[in-house]
Amino acid sequence: MKAKVYTFDNKESGEITLNDSVFGAPARKDILARVVNWQLAKRRGGNHKTKGISEISGTTKKPHNQKGTGRARQGSLRSPHMRGGAVIFGPLVRDHGFSLPKKIRALGLKTALSAKAANNQLFIIKDADLKSPKVKDFKKIIANFGWTSALIIDADSINENLRMATSSIHKFDVLPTIGANVYDILNHDNLVLTEAAVKKLEERLA
Repeated sequence: MKAKVYTFDNKESGEITLNDSVFGAPARKDILARVVNWQLAKRRGGNHKTKGISEISGTTKKPHNQKGTGRARQGSLRSPHMRGGAVIFGPLVRDHGFSLPKKIRALGLKTALSAKAANNQLFIIKDADLKSPKVKDFKKIIANFGWTSALIIDADSINENLRMATSSIHKFDVLPTIGANVYDILNHDNLVLTEAAVKKLEERLA
């Protein structure tokens, strides 16, 4: 599969051959769903917590006598039905993450990259070296390409000017290749890869 390479000025700078096993994988919505659910589960804090009866501060004395008061029998002010009492079967601190095989995670990334390529939402640029950190300069680049939302992936490091320019623009993010993931790719309309990023991804996934 061949794709055109552009500069940040939206000028053609040649062609690149994309590995079909990475950028031409068949559409698998089930795989994408599994990987996205795995990512979102890992992000959950899991620190929500309610107190059980053993954790509620208070006396262990009966509120009133068992009989003779005309009221229902009570054993403790810490009971669940009392104001300020315990919560039965409430949430506990836990890890919501679950394991997912590496092969499935790799297949999910291939499928996400291939989906962008199939929908003409994949752009290859020569490099991501922005000369100025000014937001207005980057907005001119956005306007030239017609992007409304994009994830830009570079090789091992991110150009500092590019990072600063995109930090205050909604729906535009920058990641190194090691951080490429299914959720962020699908969460942006366009995917922008540098030539170096393409090479790294193909080495990682081919």
